Amino acid sequence: MSHGKVRDEKSCLNCGHVVEERFCPHCGQENIQPKQPFYYLFTHFIEDFTHYDGQFWKTIKYLLVRPGKLTKEYLAGKRQSYVAPVKLYIFISFITFFLPSLLSSSEEEQEKNNVYTLNTTEREKASKERVAKILDSINKENKNMLIPKSAINDLKVTEVNGNDIETDALGETKDGKLMILGAKNMKQFDSLYAKRTDDRSSFDFMRPIAKKIFHLQEQGLNKQQIFAKFTDTVVHTLPKALFIYLPIFAFFLWLFHNKKKWWFFDNGIFTLHYFSFLLLGILILIFLSDLMSLLPDYSIFNILNSLVYTAAIGYMLVYFFIAHHRVYENSRSISVIKGISLFIINSLALLCMLLLLIYISFRMMH
Repeated sequence: MSHGKVRDEKSCLNCGHVVEERFCPHCGQENIQPKQPFYYLFTHFIEDFTHYDGQFWKTIKYLLVRPGKLTKEYLAGKRQSYVAPVKLYIFISFITFFLPSLLSSSEEEQEKNNVYTLNTTEREKASKERVAKILDSINKENKNMLIPKSAINDLKVTEVNGNDIETDALGETKDGKLMILGAKNMKQFDSLYAKRTDDRSSFDFMRPIAKKIFHLQEQGLNKQQIFAKFTDTVVHTLPKALFIYLPIFAFFLWLFHNKKKWWFFDNGIFTLHYFSFLLLGILILIFLSDLMSLLPDYSIFNILNSLVYTAAIGYMLVYFFIAHHRVYENSRSISVIKGISLFIINSLALLCMLLLLIYISFRMMH
């Protein structure tokens, strides 16, 4: 593997020792030119993971199909043949949350806008159909007061008590704008806040979100665009949340196992490997989703898509129990009991963190 041009001088730039070959025998630094092209930053990064000795690919292989293998090898001291846990997690996290954003195209955004337009048209059509049914009912009961159906085409959805008739459970108005607790703007929100003295806690909680949504709508964004912006914010915040949760996950592992045999460091290594696997699994599912979207919309492909997703998610769930049993070497029954307990506790903790993440992400949108 070559990271750059070798220097003609035989003195190490790092420690000053004589370098007979490519690497310094004293400190191990490569004796290459200190100035390199800009692309060297990226090629060096990739080469460090994919160099000729197969360290990266061996690590990925064990991570995917040998649950617990990497952790056992690392804790046993066999570390030279594998990518370090922290380095592995950072690299996979970077690829998982950065690469899919590069693959997304403007055509997908256009498709979202088309879906929004289609949904708006369908809502208007459904609204007119309901009005037509009401008029038919009125005509049947009052034969002397016939209303022509041609008038339906000129009908527009009006407001009743300041609120749109065409409003779904999510608080969407007929023109596709979002409503928060029955309000379409901050003026209405404050007005409702003053009237509904018995429910002010809900208004206090929703106020930051309402300000953000109404501000975005004033800038011309529709519901689909706001949700897309929110999803993008969550995706960019999720790696930080998962990184923060790493020591919490390791702490729960530490509580459930022998403190003298399994130090917090050991539980941290298991956590890094397991989270690296989860991120890699998410990345694979993203690519599978993109691949399946290219196939024809036939029932056989839809069934195949469902089976692949079910199998992948099932494997990601079972993976933890297998890895946990192999690393901590408990009996099968004890391992299952501890595994289920840890799974439930971490699921609840992750749910709380995700809810907090969603709330924070909404406030961080701009």
